[in-house]
Amino acid sequence: MTSIPLSGKVALVTGAGRGIGKQIALRLAAAGASIVVHFSGSEAGAAATVDEIVAAGGEAIRVRADISKRSEVEQLFGAIDQHFDRLDIVVNSAGVSGGGSLADLDEEQLEWMLGVNLRGPLYIAAEAASRLRDGGRIINLSSSLGEFPMAGAGIYSATKVAIKSFTESWAKELGRRGVTVNTVIPGATAPGMMDRAPQETRAFFEQASPFGRIGTASEVAAVVAFLASPEASWVSGAHILANGAAST
Repeated sequence: MTSIPLSGKVALVTGAGRGIGKQIALRLAAAGASIVVHFSGSEAGAAATVDEIVAAGGEAIRVRADISKRSEVEQLFGAIDQHFDRLDIVVNSAGVSGGGSLADLDEEQLEWMLGVNLRGPLYIAAEAASRLRDGGRIINLSSSLGEFPMAGAGIYSATKVAIKSFTESWAKELGRRGVTVNTVIPGATAPGMMDRAPQETRAFFEQASPFGRIGTASEVAAVVAFLASPEASWVSGAHILANGAAST
C-alpha cells in the first residue's frame, strides 16, 4: 500500500468530533483524503479535528447536521457538493447509546436511538448513493453489542444489528458500480463510548478479551482505512469484528 493511497479522494466521516469517528477522520486524512468532518453536538471537537488535519498538511471542513432529520442530511450533502463537488468514501460512524429495563421503556430514548443509529446511516447512504464515484466506499460502524446483546441494551443492539442488513443490501445494489459496502464492528473502545463508563463496566469488557484490555479508537480506524483503500476492492458485504476476540 502506498503512503497516500487516498490522494485526491473526498471522505465524509460522521461523528468525527471525538472518539472513533475522529480517529477515522485523522487516519483517512493521513492517507491523503480530503475530509468532511461531520458533527452534531461536538463543535469544539470537530474544529479540533479539522485543525489537526490542516496542521498536518491535509484538507478538511466541518459541517453540522442532525442526521436523524433528512432535511439536515440534505443540507450536509449540499455543503459537500458546494465545497468539493465529489464524494468517494462515506463512513457512518456517528452513534448514540442508551439502555434501560424492558418494563421501563422510554419512548423518547427509543426515538433518539432509532433516529441517530438507524435512520441516520440510511439517510446518509441515500444521499451518497447518487454522488459516490464508481469504485467508492461505504463503511458502516456497528457494535459488538449487536453480536452479543446484553440485558437492558435491547434497543441499542437492535439498531446495530440492522446496520448489517443495510450493508448486505447496499453491497448488492451498488456493487455493479464497483462501490463496496462493509461493516466494522468495534468492541469496547476508548476514546469512544467507554469514556464515560463506570470502572466496573470497563473492567468487565477488559476481562472479556484474551488481550485483557479494551480496544483503542486508532485500532478501529486502521480497519476502516484498509476498507477505504484500493486494496479492499474485492471486500464487500462483509462484517469485520474489531473486538480483540472478546466473548461479549
